[in-house]
Amino acid sequence: MQDQGTAPTPIPEDAELLAAIYRLFREYFDKAEKKRRWSIRDDIPWQACNRSLDPAIADVVETFCSVELYLPDYVSKLIPQVRGNRGRAWFLANWGYEESKHSMALGDWLLKSGQRTGEQMADLESRLVEFEWNVPQESARGMACYSMLQELATWLHYRNLRLVAGQRGGDPALDKLLTLVSIDERAHYEFFKDLVKLYLRYDRPGTLEQLRRVANTFAMPAYNLLVDGQQRAAAVQELHIFDEQMFLYEVFEPCLTAIDVKKSELRQRRSRREQVVMSSTR
Repeated sequence: MQDQGTAPTPIPEDAELLAAIYRLFREYFDKAEKKRRWSIRDDIPWQACNRSLDPAIADVVETFCSVELYLPDYVSKLIPQVRGNRGRAWFLANWGYEESKHSMALGDWLLKSGQRTGEQMADLESRLVEFEWNVPQESARGMACYSMLQELATWLHYRNLRLVAGQRGGDPALDKLLTLVSIDERAHYEFFKDLVKLYLRYDRPGTLEQLRRVANTFAMPAYNLLVDGQQRAAAVQELHIFDEQMFLYEVFEPCLTAIDVKKSELRQRRSRREQVVMSSTR
């Protein structure tokens, strides 16, 4: 359910903050170039695919692949929010590159493992383009808070799928794929966590208000766009990959600890008038 309160007050980003965000992006980018770049073709042992792996694992891989296939929507709608913020816009361009690798690698595994045919994958892609993803938060600051939670939750999805796949017969190719993707997703979370910490330092009341809105409306991306989204979410829960309890104790609370925010601060909602006054006097 969407928050029916007043629209968030735009928070200006001055030159000092913009410079700090760009430095954060460059640190992220330099580390990625040095330590995290990997090749779909060369770094995954495709010849070791387990063609007898539990089909339930393949169903979840297909779900994750489906979510990743909305990448054109994600990039095309997120970048306009931050067009004037080079650090965030350039990060999203790099993020899109990394997410495209995740999508292709997951799709390749479904094909090479024999779990899906080319015709089935083509049908999946054609069905997905009938729907469109929209940003869950209207402000760029709100999307930073949302992305922090979402990226840690995504990392948890991939980590737990890797563990469950190992328990159900294992697949060396899928194991390596999920390891590489998990490392990327964790790095995405770290960027957004540090970004939110920057925003808190420059405008704590305004950022807390955005975080409160996100906490009250959070949902993982695209699940509601899939025709059988509820069924897919239930399958993920059945395999103990992700559920509401995991979100609370392994995503939400760790995020608050990492950015030094107490739950009580999120309950202290300020009026729109107070937010305007604070923003104008920052």
